[in-house]
Amino acid sequence: MERAVRELLIAVGENPDRPGLADTPGRVARMYAELFHGLHADAHEHLNKYFEEDYDEIVCLRNIPFHSICEHHLMPFVGQAHVAYLPDKRVVGVSKLARVIETMAHRPQVQERLTKQIADLLDEELKARGVAVMMEATHTCMTIRGVHKPGTIMVTSAIRGLFRSNLASRAEVMSLLKGPTSAS
Repeated sequence: MERAVRELLIAVGENPDRPGLADTPGRVARMYAELFHGLHADAHEHLNKYFEEDYDEIVCLRNIPFHSICEHHLMPFVGQAHVAYLPDKRVVGVSKLARVIETMAHRPQVQERLTKQIADLLDEELKARGVAVMMEATHTCMTIRGVHKPGTIMVTSAIRGLFRSNLASRAEVMSLLKGPTSAS
C-alpha cells in the first residue's frame, strides 16, 4: 500500500521524499486499513446475541452517524442511518444496530447496496416481521468534484416484510424513520 501511495504522489507530480510527504504513504496505508476494516469483519456477529422478549411494536433507532467510501472514486460519503424492525420475539441491544452499520459501511460501497445489505442482514438474523432501513448521505464524489453540488443529500431505503406488504405499517415506520420535521 505504501508503495502504491508513493507511486500515486509521483504520478500527480509530487516529490514523495520532501519533508511534508515523507511519512504520507504510511499514514495513508493506516488510514485505509481503518476505513476498510469492515472487509475483514463479520457483521453477523453483532446480531448473534439477542433477547427473547414479548414485544410486538416497532423498534426504531435514528440518526446513527456513518461514513463510507464510494467504490467508484474512493471518496467518502457521510450521513445518518435510520433502522427499524418489528420483532417476532427477538430483540437486540441498540448498540448492535449501530455496530452493524459501522461494519457494513467500512468497505468500498455504494449507498444503495449498503442500505440493502443492512436490511437483509437484520431481516435474516432477527427473523423480524418487518425491517426498514433509510440512509441519508452527502457524497463528496459529487460535492467537491464532478458536478460540484454541495448540500445535496442522497436518500435510500430498503423495506422488508410487513413494512413492505402492509401500507399502514409502511406509513407508520416511515414516519418514525423520518422523525419530526422542523415544523414540529
